[in-house]
Amino acid sequence: MTPAAAGSLWDTVHPFAKTRIEDRESVQHALVALLEPLAQHTSPNGALIRVPGATAVRFDDTASLIEGYARPLWGLAPFLAGGGEYEGAKRWIDGLKAGTDPESPEFWQLAKDSDQRMVEQCPIGYTLAVAPQFWQSLSQKQKTNVEQYLASCNGRNMPDTNWLWFRVFANLGLKANEGNFSQDQLDRDIEHLNTFYRGDGWSNDGPANIHQMDYYSSSFAIQFLQLLYAKLAGKDDPARAEEFRNRAKAFALDFIHYFDETGRALTFGRSLIYRFGVISFWGALAYADVDLPEPLTWGIVKGIFLRHMRWWQTQRDIFGPSGCLTIGYSYPNMYMAESYNSPGSPYWCMLAFICLAVPADHPFWTSKEEPYPAEKLPVTKPLKHPGHIVVRSGGHTFLLSSGQMCGYPMKAMLAKYGKLAYSSAFAYSVPPGSYTLEQFALDSALGLSEDGGEIWKTRAYSDSRLEEPEKGKYMLVSTWRPFSDVTVTTWLLPPDVESTPNWHLRIHKIETSRALQTADGSFAIKSTAEGTKRPLGAFDSKTCEGTSPIIIGNYDAAVPEGKATGGTGAFVSSVKAGAVGIAALEANGDRVAIQVLADPNSNLVESRTVIPTLRGDIAAGQTKWYVTAVFARPSGEGIEPKTYLDGWEKKPVIPAWLKMAMLSPF
Repeated sequence: MTPAAAGSLWDTVHPFAKTRIEDRESVQHALVALLEPLAQHTSPNGALIRVPGATAVRFDDTASLIEGYARPLWGLAPFLAGGGEYEGAKRWIDGLKAGTDPESPEFWQLAKDSDQRMVEQCPIGYTLAVAPQFWQSLSQKQKTNVEQYLASCNGRNMPDTNWLWFRVFANLGLKANEGNFSQDQLDRDIEHLNTFYRGDGWSNDGPANIHQMDYYSSSFAIQFLQLLYAKLAGKDDPARAEEFRNRAKAFALDFIHYFDETGRALTFGRSLIYRFGVISFWGALAYADVDLPEPLTWGIVKGIFLRHMRWWQTQRDIFGPSGCLTIGYSYPNMYMAESYNSPGSPYWCMLAFICLAVPADHPFWTSKEEPYPAEKLPVTKPLKHPGHIVVRSGGHTFLLSSGQMCGYPMKAMLAKYGKLAYSSAFAYSVPPGSYTLEQFALDSALGLSEDGGEIWKTRAYSDSRLEEPEKGKYMLVSTWRPFSDVTVTTWLLPPDVESTPNWHLRIHKIETSRALQTADGSFAIKSTAEGTKRPLGAFDSKTCEGTSPIIIGNYDAAVPEGKATGGTGAFVSSVKAGAVGIAALEANGDRVAIQVLADPNSNLVESRTVIPTLRGDIAAGQTKWYVTAVFARPSGEGIEPKTYLDGWEKKPVIPAWLKMAMLSPF
């Protein structure tokens, strides 16, 4: 099955998008549509799959090709375990034999310290545990080969992260088939992984000296694999299985806030090339026989899963010409990729298909799809462990964030963890270059420059805390130091949902011993007109599209028509995307409002974006307060474009406690 043209090249629609995903059978069809294009890229003996793309990664090429083989197993294995039949499964069975055979030209080679092969041993181990046709097809010699290959991870050094779960499953797969495995290694790894646990269902992706709780703490690894362990090892290890189920129940009541009514997920953190892999937690709940906590029902869980998958069916540019997934999010994009993202890496998204191992008579499948339970959930919820305040207001779900950062350097790390807000409707941007605001793409970020605007520094590691200045009202406070003699304290306040539901506040106190330029950006938004596909012009109330002030273009923002006072602010309205804006609320402020036309391909969802931005200057030895109001109202079903800017003229009120703080001596 390959992408079929409907009249012309321009009408090509991938089979993944052709079936409306609404039940178990349609999810099976979606899976097969993703597996089929891989056949043409599979090696003669099946052990290596070269997904199109010649990009290099930090590990060797063979390990990259093993990714192409192993990661689709996250979908194929549950499909087979749930009673599905797929003729192409033989390719993967043959590949297991060849890949683990030292005499084969396609031998994978044994794992060494911190070897990428250990990651791919996880789906192989899971497959052996749930799809008996794999192990049963092996001769005794081949079983020995598989044992030696998977056992090669034991005793090896591994990153002190979610990776330890991968070794657990390598041993679990052998244990399920009475092969040679290490129970001692398995137990020691789980005990160490338990030291990552922080409470209320949340686990850190690593030890206490880092603060990183992204999708690896949920669907990509930790929560997901805890639930698979509870299912597979529950009889032998009932206490751990019960603990993991209880963690999942607590976590579910937080994690539901990372999805919105339309099915979109918050874009936050690394490895978002795994796309719909973020949804796997919900299928794993059903797979592990978890009793849902109120107010969740299986109809609600089913709805979250189905709507998310249907949203991805509308993202037509996630596939390359051969029908395989590409590196990127909504379109091919190397700027957002990590150093470990090979062409085969995106297939970790197949985690989403764990639900196919759930029996057809489970209420996950038999329940009627229910809408997002907005009326049963708080509009604003503080999450102390990840350092977030999640908000569902103004037509989208977003989180205010402080304190998180990846524990090791990676590309665009500050954009993936250090921004001030992350939205389900307005995806974050990464810097495609390191020169001027256009390349830094500072959406939802405060940037500071000491060289006239060439290089910009944003929030990285910060001291942060969650505070409750008034009962039931929360804010995040962070202190960060972009330079040795500059201190920035930032307060993030969610909207007043009754009076100004489309606005949130960010307050910065900047103390500096050097002269600085500042840039405070709103969410990024599509910068082309829906009708003409050309850049947006001045705002037109008739078409409900355009910008104020106008977009001047790169490198000539000094043109008068391209700026407004900070108090007036800047906004953009797009028929397709909605509206975003930003305004300065500080009294006697000297900031100006401009439109920053971000370099193309910086944003995860829209390839061309503009960022309404406040620009300011601070002299050496000054302390300045900035009070920034950020506006956002996304498009949506039943929302008229003429209403996108409703509420723009009604700015939020500065809280009384903040006014007092700004008047106090420094």
